[in-house]
Parts: sequence; C-alpha cells; structure tokens
Amino acid sequence: MNYRFQNLLGAPYRGGNAVITQNTQLISPVGNRVSVTDLSKHHSITLPVNTSSNICRLAASPDGTFLIAVDENNRCLFINVPRRAVLHRMRFDGKVGALKFSPDGKFFAVGVGKLVEIWESPGFSRAAFAFKRVRTFANSDDKVVSLEWSLDSEYLLVGAKDLAARLFCVRKLKGVLNKPYLFLGHRDSVVGCFFGVDKVSNKVNRAFTVARDGYMFSWGYSGKDDESEDEMSPDTPERADEVMVENKKRKEYDGRGCESEDEGEEYMHRGKWSLLRKDGFNQGSAKVTACDYHQGLDMVVVGFSNGVFGLYQMPDFICIHLLSISREKLTTAVFNGRGNWLTFGCAKLGQLLVWEWRSESYILKQQGHYFDVNCVTYSSDSQFLATGADDNKVKVWNVASGACFITFTEHTNAVTALHFMADNHSLLSASLDGTVRAWDFRRYKNYKTYTTPTPRQFVSLTADPSGDVVCAGTLDSFEIFVWSKKTGQIKDILNGHEAPVHGLMFSPLTQILASSSWDNTVRLWDVFASKGTVETFQHNHDVLTVTFRPDGKQLASCTLDGQIHFWDTVDGVLMYTIEGRRDIAGGRNMTDRRSAANSSSGKCFTTLCYSADGSYILAAGNSRYICMYDISDQVLLRRFQISHNLSLDGVLDFLSSKKMTEAGPMDLIDDDNSDEEDGIDKQSRGNLGYDLPGSKPNRGRPIIRTKGLSIAPTGRSFAAATTEGVLIFSIDESFIFDPTDLDIDVTPEAVEDAIKEEEVSRALALSMRLNEDSLIKKCIFAVSPPDIKAVAMSVPQKYLERLMEALVDLLENCPHLEFLLHWCQEICKVHGSSIQRNYRTLLPALKSLQKAITRAHQDLADMCSSNEYTLRYLCSVPNSH
Repeated sequence: MNYRFQNLLGAPYRGGNAVITQNTQLISPVGNRVSVTDLSKHHSITLPVNTSSNICRLAASPDGTFLIAVDENNRCLFINVPRRAVLHRMRFDGKVGALKFSPDGKFFAVGVGKLVEIWESPGFSRAAFAFKRVRTFANSDDKVVSLEWSLDSEYLLVGAKDLAARLFCVRKLKGVLNKPYLFLGHRDSVVGCFFGVDKVSNKVNRAFTVARDGYMFSWGYSGKDDESEDEMSPDTPERADEVMVENKKRKEYDGRGCESEDEGEEYMHRGKWSLLRKDGFNQGSAKVTACDYHQGLDMVVVGFSNGVFGLYQMPDFICIHLLSISREKLTTAVFNGRGNWLTFGCAKLGQLLVWEWRSESYILKQQGHYFDVNCVTYSSDSQFLATGADDNKVKVWNVASGACFITFTEHTNAVTALHFMADNHSLLSASLDGTVRAWDFRRYKNYKTYTTPTPRQFVSLTADPSGDVVCAGTLDSFEIFVWSKKTGQIKDILNGHEAPVHGLMFSPLTQILASSSWDNTVRLWDVFASKGTVETFQHNHDVLTVTFRPDGKQLASCTLDGQIHFWDTVDGVLMYTIEGRRDIAGGRNMTDRRSAANSSSGKCFTTLCYSADGSYILAAGNSRYICMYDISDQVLLRRFQISHNLSLDGVLDFLSSKKMTEAGPMDLIDDDNSDEEDGIDKQSRGNLGYDLPGSKPNRGRPIIRTKGLSIAPTGRSFAAATTEGVLIFSIDESFIFDPTDLDIDVTPEAVEDAIKEEEVSRALALSMRLNEDSLIKKCIFAVSPPDIKAVAMSVPQKYLERLMEALVDLLENCPHLEFLLHWCQEICKVHGSSIQRNYRTLLPALKSLQKAITRAHQDLADMCSSNEYTLRYLCSVPNSH
C-alpha cells in the first residue's frame, strides 16, 4: 500500500514560460506541477511538488540545480531539481510578470507589478525565511513583463507595459542618484529586452528591445555621456578630497551590499546610448507574444499571436526562418544553451515543441489531452499505458520514459473505453462516434473498424481473454454488440438492459461476460453458448461500473448511492457491501448552492479496480479522492488526494464569501485583460462527452474528478485518469526491513558465515527470513550455475514471491542475464505445481518477472539487429590497404 506519486501523463501545457537547463533539460509548467524532460534521452518526469494554483512563471539557476516556480496566487517555491524537493516557500505582494536568475546564480530579479525586486538566492541555506531582499526599483509606471541580466550581473534591463525599457545598475552608488536609463520610442509594451555582447572584449555594447506591436529596436552603447561625467565630477576642493578618501577605502566590491564607485569606472546606465535601427517583423495585425535572444549566436527568435515564429540574425536583422506551427498564439519561445534547439509552447493547444533549426526537424513534439481523460488501461506486460479523452484522441505512453510515442486521431467524437489485447501489440477503443477501432502500434495504423448497421454511441468495451470476440455496450439503444475480432462481423446482439450499458468485462479465467447498466442490474452472459442472460444481480440504484477479481470468482459493482457490492460469481450471492458516501465526499464547486457536506450529488464511485492479488480494491469518482479498501474487512485503508490545485473546482471544502459578487463567483467572472499572454481562458477547458444522470454540465472551471482507474498487472503501480491528466502512483522500489520467522540466530553475520562455508542453501534461507534485499541478492550470486537447481528446490513455497521480486530487480539492473535466466528457468521447473496451486497469490510476481524478461528480450533483439546490419555493411566494404 506504499503507493506514491510517480509521474503525470497526458496533462496539457496550460501556459507560463519554459526554461532549458544543462542544454538538454526542458522544464515546463503543467498545471500546478513541474515537468522535466531530458531531450537527449527522451525521458520525462513530473516533480512530486505542487503549488496552490497553476504555475505562471519559472526561473532556473545557471547550473540547473535550483528552480523557482511562481503560481497565479503569487506563491513561490524554491525547488532543488536533482533531489525533487522544496527547500523554501514564500509569497510575493503582487502579480509576478517576470522572473530571472543572475548569471552568477547569487541573486534573482522578479517583476512584481510595477516593482523590480532583487533577492539573494537562498541556495542550500537553512533558515526560517531564507530569502533576503537586497534592492527594489520602483521606476516603472506599469506592469513589468521582461527582465534581462548583464553577463557580469551588474546591470538589469527591464521592459514594462508603459512603452519603455529601463537600464538599472544593481550596485548601490553612494552620493549619486541612481536613475535608470530610459529606452523610449515604443508604441506598445516591451515584451523582450536583451543585451548584445562584443565577442572580442566580452563587454556589453548593444541592447535590443522587442515591442508587442511587432517592432524591434537596436541600441548602441558608446561610453560615457558628457552630462554624466560633469555630474560625477567634484564641484569643490573639499568634495574632491572626500572622493579621493572614499576611493581609497573602496578597494573591494562584495556583490551588492557595498556601496562602491571605482575611479574612472563607466556606468552603462549613465552612458550614451543611441538608437541604431528600428525593424518591423511585418506580421500584419499579429502581436509579439514571446521572444528570446542567444548571445553566442547573436540571434533572436520571436513568436506571434497567429502561431508564426521567426528566427533573425542580428545585428543586421536577417530573417533565417519564418514558419507557422499553429493557428493559436505562442506563449513561450526559448533557446537552449548551445542555441541549436528552439522550444515553443502553445497554451491554447496544450502543446510543446522542440525544433532543431539547422536541420529543420523536431526533437520533441508532445501534446497532452486537451479535454478530460475518460479512460486508461495498462498493457499486459505493464510497459505501456493507453489513454482516451474527450478530444477524440487515443495516446499510447511508455510508462518507463513517460513519453507518448503514438497518437491516433481517427475517432470523430469522444473516446469512452479502451482495452489492450492479449498479444500486447494491439489496442481496442470505443467512441461516441459509433465505431470500435482496433489499432496496431507496431505499424501505427487502424487495421480494423467495428460498426453497427445503424449508428450507436459506445460507452463500454471489452474482449475475451482469447481475443476471439469484441463486445461493446451502447449509451442510446441499451444493447451489447458482439463482433468476431478477425472478420469484424456482428456475431450477436445481447438485449435485456433497459438503460445505458456503462460497464463491460469478461471473466479472466472463464468465458462469462458481466455487464452493468443504469437499470439497477448487473447481468452475466455466456456469449459463446448463446444462452442469453445466465444470471442477474439486482441492485437498488443505478449501477455505474463492474469489474472482476483477477481469479474471476468475485465481482464488484458500484451504484449511484455510493455503495460497492461484492458478488460471488459461483454461487450468485452478495458477499460484502461497502458504504463509501462519506469516504468519497469532499469538495464544493463554485456554482453549488449547498455546502459539500449537505450536497448529495457526486457522492458515488464511478470507476473500480481490483489489486493484482484481489485483496483490496481502488475506487474513485467525482471527487478529489481515490479510496483504497480492504475487501475482507470492508475498511478504508487509504485515501489518495489527486490534486491540491485551487484552479480546479471541487478542491476546497469551504468557499470564501469574500469572493462572491452579485454577478456570481469572482473566479468565474472573465475580467482578465485581453493583452495577457500567459495562459488560456479559464472556462475554455471542459467536458465534451456525457455525464451521469442528474449531474449538471460543467459551465465553469474544470471540475476535479477521476473517470478511470487501471492497475498494472505487476501490482507495482496504478494509473488514474483525472481532470489534470493521468496520475501514476507507484510503490517505492526500496524494500523496508520486514523480517519473517525472525529469531536470535537469524542475523546478517549468520548469512555471511554460511556463504563462507559454502552452504548457499542455508544462506539463502536465512536471508529470506531476514528479508534484507542486499543479502538476498548476494546469496543468489553466491550460487554456482551447476548448483542452481538444487538450491531452487530447497526454497520454501512461502518465500517464492520474495525470491521472484529479487530476481526481477536484478534482471532490470544487472548485466548477468544468462545466470539470472537460469535461475528463473529452474524456479519455474521445480516449483511449477506449487505456482499453479497458488496462482492468485503469485500472479503479481509472475507478471513482474514476465515484464522484466520481455524487456530484456526486446533490448537484445534491438542490439542483435543493429549488429547484424553493421556486420553486413563491414562485409560489403572492400578491403583497402
């Protein structure tokens, strides 16, 4: 039960800026979480930290160790990225429009409303409040939207909505009024400002400002201004003596706190700047929404509100690329460290792209499900995960890497159900468009489509274990259609339900089909014998879903009154009933007239999933909780809260009356400025499919809920299809100290002594009783290959599962493949009969073993294919002396 959050899949990018660290680490906001994608390894993870609302600003330290994330409620997290931990928290006093670390990593600048604040970076320091504000600049007349540091971290270039950019000296200058230099002439807000560097002297000699109306200004720096020199010169002999004394004292500069001023030093903010040129991007009425500058390549990338981006060579303003990647505005555009990759984000489409501009090819093209994810299912080997959503798409994900490698778009309406076939390389999907489609994700194609004589809306789907027939339940005609998988012909139409057939599942070990319907019944069908209904289980309320236990001897169903019923499929009697209304309750929507405690809507489970061994069950519905129950004792073991994001409806139990106005809840009033470019409309995401009877359509913010659950056949993880995407919870891989049959003689020293005396069977037995992972693995490797069979025979039956788990871990992380496969073979041979007798208990361990062996086989096959082609090439090349 030690499940913890592991990853988030299928969630759309909803706005905010992306950053790239270490040249290949792409860090982007995903709702109120942070996603980190390794572009070289194509591996994606979601940090196990979350803010109180959607993240709008990110900034990473130069070495990529620290990350600052600021959400819409102005709350800030200071995160250690390698350790995936929050070090410090704070809250700013206003809306954050810009955020950036200094190049030396000691400070970060933040635009808070009209103010620019300089803070010391807390780093690894431990303090009650580790942040220290060093300086505040209050010279802007409108919101600050862009920041740029000079390479020496001495100057700050600030762009604001008051049509001006300002150059500040971060250092305090004693005796002189530290006024910023103003860059004027823009006719719209300055969305980007950058320093240009002389490659010979490595000093700032230029500046670029990009206005929202599509114009770019190039500014040149030519040293001290005469007026500033006169202003700094001492006007009296006494003042001259004071300046000389002060200059002698100021020999060192500590970074920011020392108010120093070296003799003869130039200050760019008091120097002479001149406008060199003014260039237009010529995009008509399109506005500039994102831009970035790479100093090494001297290039500027600009994204527009019409989905076009341009790449320009400076200082001559030569257009290298001008391409359209969407019809919606681009909300982020950024270079990587080397400047060879460009990252673009489109919040309206929920899409992130990484583009290699020299070869004009995509490095990454990821897009989450824009609307709610309806269904999720694991493959039989637990390596892949398929998702279907209201955006009519089916996506297949690699669980290990977190990357989507296939997207099927042939459906024309919401995808409502998915089912992996036993061959592990084909997938079935049902949709409201009246089709059931079979997908081959080896050839990336839809190889068969199952239809009906008259259009129907399908809401449930399953296939028998042998893969001979495909069954789908309908929303409108209340029928169950049975097709032959090979021919695609309708074999039978099962009638009897009087309401939508919302749940379908074949028994894992028999050929009995179970169906649940809103007509208060669960029916069992013998599809192959054509006997019609075998048995009917009557309920008091609408049945929302049904699922079989992995051994097929028990069936669970949940009803609209919040109860879970467990039925004995052999005797046809009710075994247990769990009352879950109080467990699933929680969370109040903005539009609710009643409090969450007094409301009766939504207090029911809509999806169920048995554990791999069938001892407990997971249940979820229109709530922020996923409940885990022990079946035999009918008790709640644990509740998982799927999100703390206040940007979603249904997270809070109590609403604040301060946010209620005469026009309705303040959060639902669209009073945002049309010039905002940081995200998408709060009310644009929603549900395109269908809802439960009596439920209200979603007309406000997205409502938090779980529409689908699926547990991996290995039992090591489970996935939940939620409003925010697909959450994956996994068991911590590190084994805790949990000994069995422990007595005074079972010690690590006794295991070491047994290995030294070459009594490996006794050593393995002692390590199993001690249940120490490192000792078990050491004993496995202490056995010589000829003795594996004898040692395997000596392993007691109750330790088989633990031994298999150790072998699985070794197969995934150890190069001694032949030795470990020999172990697996001997265990299956010697203990075959006991494995069959205890099939239900050992099933998760066997699935994990199958997954590890399959992955090793695939890796070897790829390696052999590569070597074969290499050898063919080498043999075909003639010898040259």
